[in-house]
Amino acid sequence: MKYILPVVIIFIISTFNYGQDKYLIYFKDKGIEPGSSLNKSSELYKQALDNLNKRAIERRKKNMRDEIITYEDLPINERYINIIESTGAQIIHKLTWFNAVSAYLNNEQLRKIKQFPFVEKVEPVRRFIRRRVENTEPPIQKVPGKTTDYNYGQSFGQLQLSDIPIVHSKGITGEGVIIGLLDSGFDWRDHESLVNADVIAEYDFVFNDTITADEPEDVPGQHNHGTSVMSEVAGFKDGTLIGASFNSSFLLAKTEYIPTETHVEEDNYAAALIWMENSGVYITSSSLGYSTFDPPEFSYTYNDMDGKTTIVTQACELAFRRGVVTITSAGNEGNSTWYYITAPADGFNTIAVGAVTSSNVLAGFSSHGPTSDGRIKPDIVTQGVGVYAAHASGFTNYTPTFGGTSAAAPLACGIAGLLLSAHPHLTNVQVREILLKTADNSSSPNNDRGYGLASAQRAINFPNMEFKNDSYTLHKMFINHININPSTVKLHYSVEGEPFQEVVMNFDGNLRYTYNFSDLTTNDFIEFYFVYEDMNGTSYREPETGNYGQIALDTEVVNNIPKDFSLEQNYPNPFNSQTKIRFTAPANETVELSVYNMLGEKIVELFRGSTTAGSKVVNWNGKDESGKSLSSGVYFYVLKSDNNFLSRKMILLK
Repeated sequence: MKYILPVVIIFIISTFNYGQDKYLIYFKDKGIEPGSSLNKSSELYKQALDNLNKRAIERRKKNMRDEIITYEDLPINERYINIIESTGAQIIHKLTWFNAVSAYLNNEQLRKIKQFPFVEKVEPVRRFIRRRVENTEPPIQKVPGKTTDYNYGQSFGQLQLSDIPIVHSKGITGEGVIIGLLDSGFDWRDHESLVNADVIAEYDFVFNDTITADEPEDVPGQHNHGTSVMSEVAGFKDGTLIGASFNSSFLLAKTEYIPTETHVEEDNYAAALIWMENSGVYITSSSLGYSTFDPPEFSYTYNDMDGKTTIVTQACELAFRRGVVTITSAGNEGNSTWYYITAPADGFNTIAVGAVTSSNVLAGFSSHGPTSDGRIKPDIVTQGVGVYAAHASGFTNYTPTFGGTSAAAPLACGIAGLLLSAHPHLTNVQVREILLKTADNSSSPNNDRGYGLASAQRAINFPNMEFKNDSYTLHKMFINHININPSTVKLHYSVEGEPFQEVVMNFDGNLRYTYNFSDLTTNDFIEFYFVYEDMNGTSYREPETGNYGQIALDTEVVNNIPKDFSLEQNYPNPFNSQTKIRFTAPANETVELSVYNMLGEKIVELFRGSTTAGSKVVNWNGKDESGKSLSSGVYFYVLKSDNNFLSRKMILLK
């Protein structure tokens, strides 16, 4: 679809960019060399800390422990910026994580800047195509059941598919969680379902102001897409539409620039994520997928969908490293020649959301995996066909046919909001793991549906561990039972194969049951299950068969872990040049033991094959597949088979 701009707007845009293109200018350093140790008393460190608000600092402490400032957070060298500006270039965005700035440059400015000794490289900013999809499924009219106190109107079906209304009925509605949305704009002040949303801040990264609704420079209706997306998460109009996490607070970023077609610019997206992270966001969601560009610009290829090439993917992964849950649409390329997921859905830790119909059937347009380096994508799916959403054309207008993975991502984002609202202590790693492990295809994930349809109820029900004040606390909710007898809830657990103990769990009087372990240390292996009764005396066990398993805080709780499948802490740890890893696997079962970095990138495969029954020891010398020595840092080692998955952290110190 082409948009027609008023002549005066075309003149303004053409005049501003005449003879110029937008570039990203990367610098070689930040006053200290990359990889250098950070001095916490230095001015650069203090400046980086000052850029974070209190919420961001607390979120980083929860997820990053002591090292809450990294090299990427350090401010860009002001001397470099001043020299760039001395050429007459106007800097648009400062991308601290990338040590880069964006600016419009003419040919002479480009030539000069490339010659500066502190400039690493200069690249054109790319504009991406966002593929729209047409809905072919008529909306299904549903009436709320007895599991909710709200009247959802036509939005009930899309929420019920992912078990959201029952969670709302327990009083879990997203309160205390900050969600960031990146899209084409948001006309939230002029729609009845959004006017009362708790918007903390909003910013237009296209025109650099605080208005995310349409402005005179915009194509009319630019904010339509983002308004619909926002309503799926934040909307609340009883009897008409209710969002998945409507009591959350929101940061809104307009990143898309569409004067002629549907484009978005890389640096707008990256700048928005940096702004949101610094502002204390917990979850970000974007319904924007990037793969090809308008001719004659260079396009990405499928090989670039490797989790580390595009700026938008790198930005999502850097946000994740700082404790943010990053979510994005998988892409609408399933029926196109591209076929695969689009950036940033290729990120190692970014949750890529595919689309299904109201009957949980994969939508034909939903992009497929794997990533070009072979990882499963999408991660999860939610409804993305026939979604009921607000329409920005009027205060009381709605559309029953909003669709695409654009419509699926905000539902997944809302589920993450409910999970964090129910369990505020969770790290972003735990949130991601729980969402995947409780989806309906988790036992056999594939490159069409990923781990399957996300469920808010199953995610919140799933037990999880909190490490605080040098002790472990197990948290559990039973959302699926409405008449449970709290006095009967008991935990049965065994540490390192010892006989099971039965203990009474603490109850907060509402939904949460907890137990603090006095006899559990980081390296211990624990198995456990729950027993309880309802008010009628009927007994229950969870899980119904087998046990839950947990090895350390960094390994999320898993279902039915066998005793003959285990992974011990490496020794020594930390280590310098050599360390030993011991694991146990059933006889003749094929397993893989590999090392990954903090971004989830596979560094080296240490073992692949079957073993005899019993334990096996593997040595690692701190080198990658090519024999290159790795730098100091935290690494994960992962043991996996067709049915099980375990991981632990280790520290390499040079």
